[in-house]
Amino acid sequence: MGVTQPGSSGGCWRTRAGTGSCGHDDLWRRVCAETTAELQLLFEKWQLLLAGLVFQYIHGLAARGVHYLHRPGPLLQDLGFMALPELGQEKGYLSESLFTFIFISFFLWSFHPFVYHSKRFYTVLLWRRVLAFLVASQFLRIMTFYSTQLPGPNYHCREGSKLATLPPPNNALEVLLINFPRGVLFGCGDLIFSSHMIFTLVFVRTYHKYGSNRLIKLLSWLMAIIQSLLIIASRKHYTVDVVVAWYTVNLVVFFVDKKLPEMPDRTNGLSLLPVNTKDKDGRMKEELHKLEKDGRMMDEFHKLLNGNTVDATDWRQRVQINGKHGEDTNHTVSDATPTGT
Repeated sequence: MGVTQPGSSGGCWRTRAGTGSCGHDDLWRRVCAETTAELQLLFEKWQLLLAGLVFQYIHGLAARGVHYLHRPGPLLQDLGFMALPELGQEKGYLSESLFTFIFISFFLWSFHPFVYHSKRFYTVLLWRRVLAFLVASQFLRIMTFYSTQLPGPNYHCREGSKLATLPPPNNALEVLLINFPRGVLFGCGDLIFSSHMIFTLVFVRTYHKYGSNRLIKLLSWLMAIIQSLLIIASRKHYTVDVVVAWYTVNLVVFFVDKKLPEMPDRTNGLSLLPVNTKDKDGRMKEELHKLEKDGRMMDEFHKLLNGNTVDATDWRQRVQINGKHGEDTNHTVSDATPTGT
């Protein structure tokens, strides 16, 4: 066996004979190359990703805390409850099943650049945007459900249920552990607005922008609508919780997306890593300035060669602005201008 050497894909190794861990496996070669590129981005963006993940715990902690403040009461009058028949406690899994399908589907799709040839984004940068959308929406949600506690419509939050109220915690650790996942599934008081709809709408909007299959885009919006109806029919939220989520999350994504730097388009396959936005903008401005400068000089050439007059004062100003290059051009133009006209 020969001495192993680094492979061209970065992160893969091969022998001198051409064989190795990714010598004959094109899929593995793509995974190796993509992993190398994504790790480089992860080392640069890990602080923002970690902050987004930590806020998911903070959001769960806030939802756990408001459960201690919840007081059960009669159901509020709700148009959605009047229009949609109640599914019942035994069919409450329907909305959770659809949400789980949406969540897993989006998660797997976000990692498809590791496997497929066609790539439109970097996974690290995509999740950076997704977490930014989630954090902004969840922050507004926390502010909202702590402002006013409504009596929960879910079965375990109604009067007579042992889970409707929580006894005061014995210690801080009991609150910090948030009783996951039971505390998440059987929480009360965190109503306006729906957390399930936050995740659903963020995922659907993200795929709508960066996905490539038009049919899946239409189906994803249809699933978001069905998810909304199932949540109301399962009596997990009031209709207002779902309606507020629809316009709040869409507005949050719209404005936050404009503030974030746009992700590089990988469809052309020219660059493996994104170019720094400031460097790219600086180079573009320099090129535009050069083109504008050359264009003005060419216009003067054509005017003089065609016998058109040029204002002398304007020409001297252009020469002073353009510097030495303008002076050389002036001499050339004078020699080239026909005499006696």
